[in-house]
Amino acid sequence: MELQQAPPNTEAYQIKAGDTLYSLAQRFNTTVSAIISANPEIDPDNLQVGDKIFIPLQKEYPSCPEGNYYTIKAGDSFYAIADRFNISVDDLQEANPYVEPNNLKVGEVICIPLATPPVECPQGSILYIVKKGDTFYSIAKKYKISVAELRDANPRINPDELLIGQKICIPVD
Repeated sequence: MELQQAPPNTEAYQIKAGDTLYSLAQRFNTTVSAIISANPEIDPDNLQVGDKIFIPLQKEYPSCPEGNYYTIKAGDSFYAIADRFNISVDDLQEANPYVEPNNLKVGEVICIPLATPPVECPQGSILYIVKKGDTFYSIAKKYKISVAELRDANPRINPDELLIGQKICIPVD
């Protein structure tokens, strides 16, 4: 098992003989659940020598099924983050129950839950679900359209902050 991209605020670690999630949590001053949250693909009961995992650098690490992590920046608030990603503050708090909304720490990693408003694409467009690694450029290239056309078809989507599982419209006419 080889993980492709490190979640934010983690460091890579290669499993050695005798390692357990418990021993790693103790060694790196974190928790077993934080390690599992940062590595949703691993089988906690079957660590393989040589596998690469990611160790969270913060004690509480969000479980984030879609992998839509966000690192808190100076000036951020839950309201501003929720607004930026078109989700409710309540959904953001529910996805990050250990985070104090009135005491956000720069560098802290939170999970951005997927906003699921219904997306209806106009005639001449198809619905596309964003996958890990997608960018507006790569999607436009795949469908042989310009980035400007893709942007015009999705005016409410920030092309620099795509979420895995997000639905967008692809003009195909």
